[in-house]
Amino acid sequence: MGFRTEFNSVCKFKSEQELYELLEYGRGKMVKKGFRVYPAGQKVIAYTPDNKAIAIVRIVASIAEINFQGEEVTEVEMELVRTLTEEESRVQTALAHEMFFGEQARTGV
Repeated sequence: MGFRTEFNSVCKFKSEQELYELLEYGRGKMVKKGFRVYPAGQKVIAYTPDNKAIAIVRIVASIAEINFQGEEVTEVEMELVRTLTEEESRVQTALAHEMFFGEQARTGV
């Protein structure tokens, strides 16, 4: 058991519903597997399930717990700062692919 720190400014949604709630209501949450630390107050880039940069969000709270199924999970609550322009989205998506989501990031090259 241990915490994994998410200081790399990445908040990737796995659920379209969680992303929809954030964009529609200006506040939302996501649930991640494992214990993770998302520093409250930090602004991060939010990504769609298909790895496209979509918005800037502020982390409001990060709650790590063991759920009723005995799984380690972290619930991250956030508020929408603003959506990205098309150009910002294109640039951030390309950078994130190279840094986090692409083949080189997985192999450590």
